[in-house]
Amino acid sequence: MGLLKGSLTFSRYRVVGAFPDRFLDFFNERILRCAFQNVWRTADEKAAGWTSLENVLDTDFSHASYAQGRYMLFSLRVDRKAVAPSLLRLRILEAEGKQLRESGQKKLYREQREAIRESVRLELLGKSLPVPSFYEICWSPPDNTLLFCSLSDKVSEELRGLFEESFSLKLIPQVPWETEGPPPKPSPRSAAGGKTANAAPLTLPPGVDPLTIGREFLTWLWFKSEERNGMIRLPDGEDAEVLFVRRLVLESGDGEYAESVVCQGMHTDLKEGREALRQGKKISAARLKASLDKDQWEFTFKADRFHFQSMKLPAIEEDVEKSEDREGMILERIYGIEKAAGLMDRLFHSFLSLRLSELWGTEQNRMQRWISAGSLG
Repeated sequence: MGLLKGSLTFSRYRVVGAFPDRFLDFFNERILRCAFQNVWRTADEKAAGWTSLENVLDTDFSHASYAQGRYMLFSLRVDRKAVAPSLLRLRILEAEGKQLRESGQKKLYREQREAIRESVRLELLGKSLPVPSFYEICWSPPDNTLLFCSLSDKVSEELRGLFEESFSLKLIPQVPWETEGPPPKPSPRSAAGGKTANAAPLTLPPGVDPLTIGREFLTWLWFKSEERNGMIRLPDGEDAEVLFVRRLVLESGDGEYAESVVCQGMHTDLKEGREALRQGKKISAARLKASLDKDQWEFTFKADRFHFQSMKLPAIEEDVEKSEDREGMILERIYGIEKAAGLMDRLFHSFLSLRLSELWGTEQNRMQRWISAGSLG
């Protein structure tokens, strides 16, 4: 329920492809075509489709309930059936024993065992009840962006496949640097309204590793956070506050050679974290408290993919929350989400501009002194 209330976890995507004219008519036709169907075939292991955001049983989307301001709000529902391995193994042994007794055979051939296994598996699936999962979606057609309330790779694949099947548009993971696909182009104004607000991602020059640039950024951000007691100057001269609180994850290497250190506590200025930095590790995830203007957020930031986990949003004023303007409350929450993600994008742009400039060597020396001495003096 992150888009509607409480904390939320989300990943971001760019929407790539040509938008048709009469977008709302197109959207309505396509989302109904791929809405979740409650009718299961007995052997199905999985069913997926779109549902309403506020009422997961609503797959008719009456009164265009998905349209809120310039956003399309709906949910991905994925139902899965599963058979416990121990139960499957037991039923297979029983079926194999029965086959041997009835046939008089002393031994079953491999083809017979495979056929029995599949038959038993399908029978058990047919008797199993599906377990539903729901994942909220906020799509901004004018901005070519989509926010998805899950970080799971498996669920992400489900989303991307169904989204392309439904709307003939592709989803590309959104990070501030270019990774795949063409840069986003402004979509035509649709009935959702609004202006394109997101800048195109930066193309990394040769020598800058897209697999580690996020960790470099988060490590630099810790340094900058301590430089002015949490205050960091943005490119436009505005000041933001970023504090590292309670948890750090530092990593080095990759695959089977990866090493990680987890530091937890009320303060992140821990010996383990400093020592890990001295050993060449970089921060891959951190719990941050960020403030800009009068808004404040707290979230876990995952640097490799620019993911946000367990984000606490600024409190909505009591009179707004109690009013009948449900749409206004939802839009205010989305504005808070976009502002927080936009702040991290702006900080990354500041980092990358410095990283690619002649001043980076001086910055690295200052960071090294900070790591070694534990201060900026």
